[in-house]
Amino acid sequence: MTRTRLDVLALGDAVVDVIATAEDSFLEQEGLVKGSMRVLDAAEATRLYERMGPARETSGGSAANTVAGIAALGGRAGFVGQVADDQLGEVFAHDIRAHGVEFETPKGDGAVPTGRCLILVTPDAQRTMNTFPGASHTLSETALDEAQIRGAAILYLEAYLWRAEAPRKAMRKALSVARAAGRKVAFTLSDIALIALYREHYADMIDAGEIDLLIANEAEIKALTRMDDHESAIATLAPKVPLLLVTRSEKGAVAFERGRRAEVAAVPVDPVVDTTGAGDLFAAGFLLGVARECPLEHSLRMGAVAAAEVISHFGARPEIDLEPLIAAL
Repeated sequence: MTRTRLDVLALGDAVVDVIATAEDSFLEQEGLVKGSMRVLDAAEATRLYERMGPARETSGGSAANTVAGIAALGGRAGFVGQVADDQLGEVFAHDIRAHGVEFETPKGDGAVPTGRCLILVTPDAQRTMNTFPGASHTLSETALDEAQIRGAAILYLEAYLWRAEAPRKAMRKALSVARAAGRKVAFTLSDIALIALYREHYADMIDAGEIDLLIANEAEIKALTRMDDHESAIATLAPKVPLLLVTRSEKGAVAFERGRRAEVAAVPVDPVVDTTGAGDLFAAGFLLGVARECPLEHSLRMGAVAAAEVISHFGARPEIDLEPLIAAL
């Protein structure tokens, strides 16, 4: 196998996070379910943005957050995602590159604006996400650099991007290139609502042996296996993938690798400021550990440390260099 240039290359939504605090009463007025994620059209995204309080803007997207975390951990990461040639497209490109992530996807023509995620953070640190995918869902196979894919130890695919046909084809193409090169393919289920729509797609990829590492939370694996008990769901799913990671919020995470189970407790954080991106950063630590062929338990600890750092402040990106924290493990 040839040497890799990147630890992880991710394909995912390229959106700009717009983060603001909000009271529970605002969610009620807007008819929003706390902690949920919904997809908006352009008109509703504009209306809600105008109703939000003061906000901060930073490049976002689940897989993009993960590769930013990998770079903060000292890893080599790349990202493929579509933005438009507009102001928010410039924000996204500048931010992700500033984090040390390789981002070379050509910009769109601006006919479809750059996507954005309007995030409302309530006093209990829960985040309610309202996403307008915009240009991110126009990503096509022509945006892929096959040499870049072959040069990454792990190709990381985000299910949020599975919602549109063009990026779905791009992800399938990238998967094919990675597997032909002998690289590992990781897939995150991203959101329980997507499983209801694409469960058979995901199951087919798993059954075909196309996924080397599956990442999910407890609710997602229960939905995927159609089981009410998460331990039963794990027992059903774990034999089907070489490596399974199940995140469990404040209970930590559990991983299964060819019949062997390992667990990690969550790193205590007081106060918890904002849970935005906690799962993304756990994935960052874990993926880097896997790419570097660390022991399973060590990869889990890397994930737990990365997740703890991000929930101690607003936003889904690390605000400090995480490499010293990982070196101390």
